[in-house]
Amino acid sequence: MAAPVRRPTIKDVARAAQVSYQTVSRAINDKPDIDPETKRRVLAAAERLGYRPSRHARALVKPRPSTIGLVIPDLTNPFFPEVMAGLIDSAATRGWQVNVVSSAGPADEADVLRSFAAEVDALVGYFNHLDRSPAELDVDIPVVLLDAEDEAPRRGAVAVNVDAGVRAGVRHLLDLGHRALGMIDCATSCDRHQRRRSFVQALGESGIELPADAIEQAEQSIPDAERATHRLLDRRPGTTAIFAFNDLTAVGVVRALHARGLRVPQDCAVLGFDGLALGELITPPLTTLHIDKRRLGSLAVDEVERLLARQEEAASVELVPELVVREST
Repeated sequence: MAAPVRRPTIKDVARAAQVSYQTVSRAINDKPDIDPETKRRVLAAAERLGYRPSRHARALVKPRPSTIGLVIPDLTNPFFPEVMAGLIDSAATRGWQVNVVSSAGPADEADVLRSFAAEVDALVGYFNHLDRSPAELDVDIPVVLLDAEDEAPRRGAVAVNVDAGVRAGVRHLLDLGHRALGMIDCATSCDRHQRRRSFVQALGESGIELPADAIEQAEQSIPDAERATHRLLDRRPGTTAIFAFNDLTAVGVVRALHARGLRVPQDCAVLGFDGLALGELITPPLTTLHIDKRRLGSLAVDEVERLLARQEEAASVELVPELVVREST
């Protein structure tokens, strides 16, 4: 598949016309304080390159309601609609609109980032597979990364302190007396392994070396997590507690334990992550590390507002998961 064609930016026009970015802006927006010959040269360069101002650049000249582009990796995962609801509610209080698209992998993320940027004033999303930053892709609107740390100017981030959350979960399991622990991690394709690293490190600091075969991988679906749990317990039948990558995975773990005739938590405890509503609906109700997903979306809108206002000072925005103890541990 051919690589997407890169959209020319104001930087390209400035270089071609040998002027500053500000001069290009004045020429494009028909400002009076510019030399006619310079204006002609800038407009000719813009026409030659096929440059069109971004929606955000036009909005600086003619104010109008802002539109946020939200990029979500998987709309079937119940985690993301809750984030989306928080973001939409927060945007609505400002009179802003939200357009949503789903991305499906590394190439798709880069393509979505470029093409969607032409239609919105700011981008918010999960860009987990990109090798290059939004700036390197010549996206010249504010970008807010979700569940990541990035404080570069014109970009923002809302981070989740995964390490603090996982360590709270590990302390809970150890306090209950568990020493034979296992984990169902996210499969390689999801590229998000901080939860595993924190789990292994926290156990190690408590004097428990987690064997490599005590970790199994699964895609983020209940059936695949169920299969992964059977593989883990076939290898390590004495496991007394399992940490699942997320609550969706944890439901598969519970199903597998029930299928093997094991009681939860008497024979094997289960700890999830994310705090989805479905965790309260299974038997037994799931102990989890809860993320305030609506607040995650709301904080992202706050970051968009900061960047649109060109308040470029670094800001650290972080959520810490909360341990919610229920009957699965």
